[in-house]
Amino acid sequence: MLTQNLPDQERKMLESKKKLRWFVTLSTMPLLGVVTAFGLVPQSNLGPDSAKVAIEQIALPKIAPSVTTAASFWRTERMQRGDTVAELLRRLNVEDAAASNYLRHTAEAESFRKLAVGKEVQAEINAVGGLVSLRYMGDNGAQIVIDKQGEGYKTHIQPAQLEKRLFVRTGEIKTSLYAATDAAGMPEAAANQLAEIFGGDIDFHHDLRKGDKFTAVYEMTYSNGELVHTGRIQAAEFINQRQVYRAVYFQGNTQQGDYFTPEGKSVRKTFLRSPIEFSRVSSGFSNSRFHPVLNKWRAHRGVDFAAPIGTKVKATSDGVVSSFGKQGGYGNFVTVSHQGHFTTVYGHLSRFAKGLHKGQRVAQGDAIGYVGMTGLTNGPHLHYEFRVDGQQRDPLRVALPNAQPVGAADKTAFQSLADNFVARLNQLRNTNLAKLD
Repeated sequence: MLTQNLPDQERKMLESKKKLRWFVTLSTMPLLGVVTAFGLVPQSNLGPDSAKVAIEQIALPKIAPSVTTAASFWRTERMQRGDTVAELLRRLNVEDAAASNYLRHTAEAESFRKLAVGKEVQAEINAVGGLVSLRYMGDNGAQIVIDKQGEGYKTHIQPAQLEKRLFVRTGEIKTSLYAATDAAGMPEAAANQLAEIFGGDIDFHHDLRKGDKFTAVYEMTYSNGELVHTGRIQAAEFINQRQVYRAVYFQGNTQQGDYFTPEGKSVRKTFLRSPIEFSRVSSGFSNSRFHPVLNKWRAHRGVDFAAPIGTKVKATSDGVVSSFGKQGGYGNFVTVSHQGHFTTVYGHLSRFAKGLHKGQRVAQGDAIGYVGMTGLTNGPHLHYEFRVDGQQRDPLRVALPNAQPVGAADKTAFQSLADNFVARLNQLRNTNLAKLD
């Protein structure tokens, strides 16, 4: 019986549970509707009917203005031929009326207005073209500085910071001495010294041969990094027709500085071969020459050096001016007496050296006049004569006496210096350097 009645009881219990679920569902429906309605209420209806807006000024803290420095830059230019102050400032990008007026008119800036062609000028310029500072090298190597001060400018002179540097150049003769020194990058002043040093042994007009070689060790002087001038050759070697000539500069305590062979003999002859640094021989020493003006054959007892009018003429040795003036075919001439036995004559001069007078002592290399074409001549040149006891000799061939050798008291110091330079020259020759700085 119990087993048969169980299904009926379960059905009754299930029916009761269903009724309970429906009751709970119907009871919760209003509550869900309230929640849904609450969720759909507009936001504006939840707050007060009107909103109050408050406006208040807030003081911000003061910020100090940032300080900016006007940018400046440096520019470098070189003086060119025909430059004016205005033109140079234009190339430097300077647009400053006050600076232009200072540089053009004030006495302090006179050295600026007289700058030579090729001189370097450095300018510091601000962003609007105003001149902040100007710098250039003076004639004595000192640096000239022009700085802006307030509304004006002030010129200062900074002492030269001189620095000497040794340079070495080697070269080979292909056409002429000066073409070879130019190719080697050797300054003209050093090339002139080279010709003077070996001019007593080598006739640079006739003796040079293709393949001859030279080496020179010389000083260059700089001030604040800028070249001031070419200094003295300290040591040199010249190989002419396989003959080696060497010279070392030395100044001891007992004598003036001069050039000597590594053995201590004087390289410098008592006389220079030529009164002009370098020129072309237009007419040599001859017992019979056809005169270009007189149109007849006659002896030419001197050597003519062709050179432009105004070229400096030097005394070929220490001596005393014995006469000068104007005389016949010589035109303007100077005669210098040397050591009692020798006399040199310089003719066809355009003018004499300033202050030249009879009895004046002159040193080898001093200017005594300038090339011209006075007297019997058909072109500018110097007529040079060399006389021994009154007899004219060929100045390019006559044996010239040597100067004094290194003194005994200076021999040790000289030998140490000479050995050092000879070692350098040997090294350079063996390594066949073309250029060495």
